[in-house]
Amino acid sequence: MTQKEYRNTYDEDEPVGWHQIDRAIERIYGNVEPRHYAPTLHYMLGGEDPLDGVSVFDSQNQGFHHHLVSYGMSELYYNEEAAGGEFSKWGFEFTFRLKPFAEDEGNPTWVVNLMNNLARYVIESGRWFEENQVIPANGPIRTGGNIPIDIVGVAFTLDPELGKIDTPHGEVSFLQMVGLTSEEMERIKKQNSDSEVKKILEEIRTTNPLMITDLTRK
Repeated sequence: MTQKEYRNTYDEDEPVGWHQIDRAIERIYGNVEPRHYAPTLHYMLGGEDPLDGVSVFDSQNQGFHHHLVSYGMSELYYNEEAAGGEFSKWGFEFTFRLKPFAEDEGNPTWVVNLMNNLARYVIESGRWFEENQVIPANGPIRTGGNIPIDIVGVAFTLDPELGKIDTPHGEVSFLQMVGLTSEEMERIKKQNSDSEVKKILEEIRTTNPLMITDLTRK
């Protein structure tokens, strides 16, 4: 799409990229209204959270779970300078699928915080995330509770349902974070190879196609 075509198609006050994400989600959830977490003060105005928001959908696919999707790592708003790009801004959005955890009481805000922390890392370092990349948490991925948790890292994989989309600003991959146990993280550390990460993700996928993170998994 050329800049001229872009100007002729969209209005300047239209959240072009945001609508593209919404359309991808609607193919799965229809017109279901999600719970949406948004910062009280926008990051560009001095707020602490880089993401413009995170939507939480309650999915019935493969058993009940929470499906979180970020808004902000890709180009969300009207920007004719970004028209026709290869990638939309950083080229991805975060997703996370979580089996309900009792201590969350239905509100997995810690995942929203995790997404914002990783978004902050990308912005400050200029380094983006890709499939099969692993991030150690240096301890339980969820802190502050009373239930022991052995999920101590995450690996990125393409969201099994959202996948990738082409937008007027370029490609957007929905990168899903998958929780890894201490044993799996140790295997990756010892092998120090992408092939071991892929192997572990495939092992998880055989019994868990949607790659839902269960904080009680050992």
